[in-house]
Amino acid sequence: MHAIAAFAGLPIESHEALVDVELPMPDHGPLDLLIRVEAVSVNPVDVKVRVSRSTPDSPRVLGYDGAGVVEAVGAEVAGFAPGDHVWWAGDIGRAGSNAEYQAVDHRIVAHLPSTWTFAEAAALPLTALTAMEAFRDHLRLEPRSEGTLLMVGGAGGVGSAAIQLAKATTGLSVLATASREASAEWATAMGADAVVDHRNLAAAVLGAAPEGVDHIFSAFTPGNIGAFAEIGRPFSQVVVIDGGFEDIAPLKPKSMSVHWEYMFARALHGTADLGRQGEYLAEVAHLAERGLVRTTANELLEGFTAANLREAHRRVESSSMIGKVVVHR
Repeated sequence: MHAIAAFAGLPIESHEALVDVELPMPDHGPLDLLIRVEAVSVNPVDVKVRVSRSTPDSPRVLGYDGAGVVEAVGAEVAGFAPGDHVWWAGDIGRAGSNAEYQAVDHRIVAHLPSTWTFAEAAALPLTALTAMEAFRDHLRLEPRSEGTLLMVGGAGGVGSAAIQLAKATTGLSVLATASREASAEWATAMGADAVVDHRNLAAAVLGAAPEGVDHIFSAFTPGNIGAFAEIGRPFSQVVVIDGGFEDIAPLKPKSMSVHWEYMFARALHGTADLGRQGEYLAEVAHLAERGLVRTTANELLEGFTAANLREAHRRVESSSMIGKVVVHR
């Protein structure tokens, strides 16, 4: 089968950073779906895994978002049949979606929103799951939850999904951060109640929410812990998805708590509640069908080639992406 693989941690300007290859068809186990991939999107994790490659003789198929058609089902699979249109975010410990076919545990897969194309759907699984896990598993938010959520990085992939899902599934007011007019407009279009400039974060947030915020969901944490300590209300919670941030001691006087969100944790460790990811995606699909969640795809590249995947990686690496970039077969 055709696939796009990374062999070594080369800069994306190199034609060898991602290459077209032919690989054997993946084996699918009793709990797996064998899926024909129709569209994928690129996330920062794709870039991180690519640049960390240190085994140039061993191809690594990346891709942690996908939408496609079920070709075959394992003996212990329930709820899916060949021909079903599905979406998923995959397992970082297995070969990814940058291939003609992928084997995926059916428990982390859901049926595609019936109103969306493959390209529209491929933009959202990883980011939607990240947001749903942040809200449900860490912040314990419910439909009647009130207060203010600060989304740091409102125009990125996670921010775009989180703003919509917060508005669709809770009673929270959402305050988002952005640094450019275009990204502020995008965050507003996603449903943010207000958008502030993140370059002077504490002052900007307190200008919009003088009493502080109840929850902070951060896609850009390094350098912001001190600001979080200023703007968080006593006993507020912070969920972070990026690493390398400084000492969290400034949060102690307000008894603020910090949670890591890592979307791959369930699959990586085979947790008993692995199926919750499929359930979350099914819930997001229902919201999409009701018009409460829209795709975050903002750029589309036609043609499943290494050249297009390199271009998608280049755009993600630019740190100026608004929404998501999708590559469609």
